[in-house]
Amino acid sequence: MAPPSTDIFDYGAQQTAQASQPLAERMRPRKLEEFLGQGHAVGKGTLIRLAVEQDRVFSMILWGPPGCGKTTLARIIAGESRSHFVHFSAVLSGVKEIRSVIQDAKEKQKLYHKRTVLFVDEIHRFNKAQQDAFLHHVESGLLTLIGATTEN
Repeated sequence: MAPPSTDIFDYGAQQTAQASQPLAERMRPRKLEEFLGQGHAVGKGTLIRLAVEQDRVFSMILWGPPGCGKTTLARIIAGESRSHFVHFSAVLSGVKEIRSVIQDAKEKQKLYHKRTVLFVDEIHRFNKAQQDAFLHHVESGLLTLIGATTEN
């Protein structure tokens, strides 16, 4: 969740936006304890939970059918590790948007010492140019990549 704004107009806009969110969005789990049905992946003592608890989040691919919680889990991982979360669609975004995300991640790291978790929805649709645009930044640790796919 974003830090509260000191601008009273921004605060009012944020409150209005939150109140107008669909019920499903308002009820979405925000902590690992609230995330049900995936104990084998995020239960006590599992690799993902330990990584989040120790603030040692790593890149990963989440696979599963639509609606099983891949996006929600990525948001929880970013939130509990105090990372900046960026939602990115492999279908709708191109290299230009990737470069913008990279620049923003560099600024967040430099100014706030904050890690960026890049969530790529439908990562199986990434083309070679998109992969090449951010691979170095994942390898260098600037970005932590969490990809979601329904493909095997």
